[in-house]
Amino acid sequence: MVTHPGRGLHGQAVEELGRRIIRGDYPPGTVVDPVKFETELGVSKTVVREALRVLAAKGLLESKQKRGTTIRPRADWNLLDSDLLRWQGSSAPTDGFLEDLAEVRAIVEPAGARLAAARRTPADLDALRQALDAMAAAGTDAEAMVEADLAFHRALLEAAHNELLSRMEVVIEAGLRVRDRIVHGARHFADSIPVHQDLLAAVEAGDPDAAVAAVESLLAQASQDLAAVQAQEGHADGSTEPLPEEAP
Repeated sequence: MVTHPGRGLHGQAVEELGRRIIRGDYPPGTVVDPVKFETELGVSKTVVREALRVLAAKGLLESKQKRGTTIRPRADWNLLDSDLLRWQGSSAPTDGFLEDLAEVRAIVEPAGARLAAARRTPADLDALRQALDAMAAAGTDAEAMVEADLAFHRALLEAAHNELLSRMEVVIEAGLRVRDRIVHGARHFADSIPVHQDLLAAVEAGDPDAAVAAVESLLAQASQDLAAVQAQEGHADGSTEPLPEEAP
């Protein structure tokens, strides 16, 4: 199984089993076998039990007497959970998932930009400028560009000063990570810095309409970039290597 340094065996088991469920390896209604997972992942009964407990809290599993632990229907999953969003984005995201994310961004980000233009503080503008500078400094470093882009959009939502709206960051980040990983990883994309500069200028000027227009241009460009390259990358990872030995 692919390991995740720094997460520990428990976290790695959650990651692997969560990705498998999201990927559809175990259809809804499937009875899971903890003993099988222990063998496949090379971990203890305790690690598997704790991993299943975490996944149950996310709505992926349910346990019943005489029936055991089963995969719950997708309608019961906590789809706004940050881990579920990340797993969906990294496990061969479907066109439907990408379209859903694009639609949510189109609803949330223009509203966030409008509020940001009216409510931004000097600290908010500094955060946006720093993120934009980081984007410019990233050059061809795809990972650095992704992180800088995420920081910019995170700062934009924070500048709206609406606690509930800022919580939509998990959805925006999921959409951005998928889009950016595909587009920037393929090294085939239009320069997004100018449209981000336009957005920053509109927010700085306190012009809500210009901020909305800039976001809409940014989202349109993002969709065009993604459409041009998304077929070029594969995302599925069916590796089942065991986890490293547990520490005593």
